[in-house]
Amino acid sequence: MKLTRLSPDEASRIAIATLRMDAESVDLGSREGVAASLRRAASFMCPTSPSRLIGAVLDAIRPVSACELGRDDVVDVLELLVASGDLLELRRDSGRSTRLLYLAPPSYIERVPGTYLLMGIRPYGAPLIEDELALNIDYENHTRVLKLDPSNARPRLATLGLQSLPKDRWVASPASEPPAELVGRYRARLDAAGQAGQLDGLSILDPSSSVRYYRGRWRSPAPSDAHDFIARRPQAYGADLWCLLRLQAGVAQRLIELPVDDPLASGRDEAWRYQAAADALAGVRQLFRIRRGATPDAIFDFFSPLPGFTERYMQLVGLSLGKTPGALFSYRVPHSATGDVAAFLADMLWMAQEEETSGV
Repeated sequence: MKLTRLSPDEASRIAIATLRMDAESVDLGSREGVAASLRRAASFMCPTSPSRLIGAVLDAIRPVSACELGRDDVVDVLELLVASGDLLELRRDSGRSTRLLYLAPPSYIERVPGTYLLMGIRPYGAPLIEDELALNIDYENHTRVLKLDPSNARPRLATLGLQSLPKDRWVASPASEPPAELVGRYRARLDAAGQAGQLDGLSILDPSSSVRYYRGRWRSPAPSDAHDFIARRPQAYGADLWCLLRLQAGVAQRLIELPVDDPLASGRDEAWRYQAAADALAGVRQLFRIRRGATPDAIFDFFSPLPGFTERYMQLVGLSLGKTPGALFSYRVPHSATGDVAAFLADMLWMAQEEETSGV
């Protein structure tokens, strides 16, 4: 057998073709390329831990991509795939608590008649759709959107083995409640928790830090810390665990692992909603910004992560733009929907709107 040496560019183009994407318009290190790579790797590896999946994708992409891909970049895309329904993240208790990723079943949700958001992953690299319809899939950041004639879309998708998900089930949200009630409920659980014991390698989210810079809110505990904090703690296998932690003089006193409300939910989703409530209760609500211009759409800028139910809502009404200048990430939303979106964010996450500016 004759071996042929490939340049990184040639290997990248072959990899993109294997992912059934267009090498002329998609880079392997782009958000679309990373999302497709995560789906393909998951199809062979699941059930697996987030850490193993992220490592496998980084090892495959870094040598052949022109992009400087960091671990945090892949983590961000993986979290979006879990939030949007391509992967399921579930807890497994077998002497130690771990979170494992599983393939979500092939399915779709109708955004509007004729436009369908595709979800799920088939095992062993099998394409979600293999007939000529696959050519009609648009890859928008981490999502896959298919446009079909609405008069026969449902039977065609059913024939391909995709199940329809009702909108109200897919965007199901927790109950609306005042931030004081949510924070009080979690702190009551913390009051009843056992002693935390010795904990090493903790990172805490500092509630006194700016809500405009999420990554800068994380730090190590300090001797002066005497409060309840969202925290992450390392484990021997798998991603760091999310928890609510009580510190006194910088020493861990009590701890509860997240999630606690819904065992099928992601720990980070409960953590991010708790922090939004705690920030609102402290009088420093998390922010979103609306940028309007002459286009038919507005841009919603966010500075903090959104829980999964909010991500799904935003994917239904708008288009993810990923990271944008001056924001953690952004969504493009039709002007006609901006009022409903702003009301949803204020009601469910107690967020405040920055002054609107032009320049979309």
